[in-house]
Amino acid sequence: MGGVDDDEPPSKRVKVSSGALVGLLNGTSHREQASCSLSDSMAQPLASQGKDEVVGSKGVVKKVELVRIIADALYSLGYKYTGAHLEEESGIPLQSSVVNLFMQQILDGKWDDSVVTLHKLGLMDETIVKLASFVILEQKFFELLGQEKLMDALNTLRSEIAPLCINNDRVRELTSYIVSQSKNVLDISSEQEARLNSRKMLLQELQKLLPSTVIIPERRLVHLLEQALDLQRDVCRFHNSSVGEMSLFTDHQCGKDKIPSRTLQILQEHSDEVWFLQFSHNGKYLASSSRDCLVIIWEVKLDGRVSLKHRLSGHRKPVSCISWSPDDQQFLTCGVEEAMRRWDVTSGECLHIYEKNGLGFVSCGWAPDGKRIFSGVTDKSISMWDLEGREVECWKGQRTIRISDLGITRDGKQLITVCKETTILLFGWESQSEKLVEEGHNIVSFALSEDSKFLLVSLSNQEIHLWNIEAAINLVAKFKGHKHSRFVLKSCFGGLGQAFIASGSEDSKVYIWHRVSGELVLTLSGHSGAVNCVSWNPANPHMLASASDDRTIRIWGLNRVCLDHDDKHSNGTYHCNGGT
Repeated sequence: MGGVDDDEPPSKRVKVSSGALVGLLNGTSHREQASCSLSDSMAQPLASQGKDEVVGSKGVVKKVELVRIIADALYSLGYKYTGAHLEEESGIPLQSSVVNLFMQQILDGKWDDSVVTLHKLGLMDETIVKLASFVILEQKFFELLGQEKLMDALNTLRSEIAPLCINNDRVRELTSYIVSQSKNVLDISSEQEARLNSRKMLLQELQKLLPSTVIIPERRLVHLLEQALDLQRDVCRFHNSSVGEMSLFTDHQCGKDKIPSRTLQILQEHSDEVWFLQFSHNGKYLASSSRDCLVIIWEVKLDGRVSLKHRLSGHRKPVSCISWSPDDQQFLTCGVEEAMRRWDVTSGECLHIYEKNGLGFVSCGWAPDGKRIFSGVTDKSISMWDLEGREVECWKGQRTIRISDLGITRDGKQLITVCKETTILLFGWESQSEKLVEEGHNIVSFALSEDSKFLLVSLSNQEIHLWNIEAAINLVAKFKGHKHSRFVLKSCFGGLGQAFIASGSEDSKVYIWHRVSGELVLTLSGHSGAVNCVSWNPANPHMLASASDDRTIRIWGLNRVCLDHDDKHSNGTYHCNGGT
């Protein structure tokens, strides 16, 4: 009935079972499945088999659905006979007879018949019916083109596809294939060449399009198990290691020993309060700045030890902001309302000094391409510079205040600044769009997540707020417990998958919360002055650094030697001068 002739002779066409159809969807050869015929393995529902029967103590798992997804899993794993036996013994077919007929018609290229059967599947949403009809007839169109039946293809396009009124742009694109193929019928895109000989791909597309009540989603059982493991991992308050596989046999649970909680080193090179520190993106370096106006670059050795690499002088005022270049080969430093400097990591050489008409800078950051830098200026504007020091653009107005944080999203399209005491500005510098994060208390500092989807805002009321800024701005969580009254304290994302929030505190401690639950999981003691800033190593979830008014930096690691991890940490306490 209007189907496209198959290239193979009729004797080679076979009917395949529902399990074999699943095998086709999951990459198993249709000839490998051919020995199990459709009629032989079609299970007939038993009269006593109630469709609402449930299993399990919670009464939420329907037996029919469970048996069907188990059968689907068996077929997808290649256990076709076991899957067929399950269908037969349970009396529960994997797919209904109508669905099996529909899938067989797709494999046989009986396009008109398959469209008729599609309308018998009981789909309530007419849009889904039209979309499914569109992709079926599109396959018919391309196979006709492949057989050089241009007029039949054109007729299919005009009388069957176009009247669906679905995706007019695509219809015009299909028309162009006919026009362009008068000389070379097979001169079509690689995507269409792949689809031309792949009815299996069409089945997979239909499987995603049709409701799960009609055709079970591909590898549904595996997907459910992965969801369960992901949920166990997400709710585990201490999950912070990729070492050790999660098992289906036991519930997942980690201990506190996966969180850095023991001082492994105390770095004492600064002669005054340490205000800021930040690991490089690759985790190989740590930059710190202090009230002593020095910037120090530390190197993280392969054994986890941190050693002095460069002592950098030149700023006349304390450095309040440091930003690593995307490739970690350079970094920016910004003094308190003075010049901005660009440094080379390897040599420690100052490559350029950026100044602007006697004004000072309050913040700095790199564009993701590494070719431009941004800065907050004391006149409340934001400037963009090239690396040679030319100011490319300046956005004037109430763009920033004298807070040393500047966020740049991963796509480089949005700048994030504190534009008022209680307001954060998300500024689309190309589109000139503006979005605001409004807080009820003064903003002390903020940090942007690695994926640029979340913003961590430290407030003067001793709270840290987590905001989702990906689309509509909304408050996700609040973290409490640390002490804050006077100083600028900086918090950070960290740990495996940035699953934790860490912050300094005026009570000389480091506070760590579980990001999803909001629960305070650890407080780290050791400093003798306010902890101003914390930074979690992005490449090593077991390394955390903290900077304090006691003039020291503490490197925190695991509370025991983790022998099955590539990063080896000693349980001793080391000082940068070599003392223990």
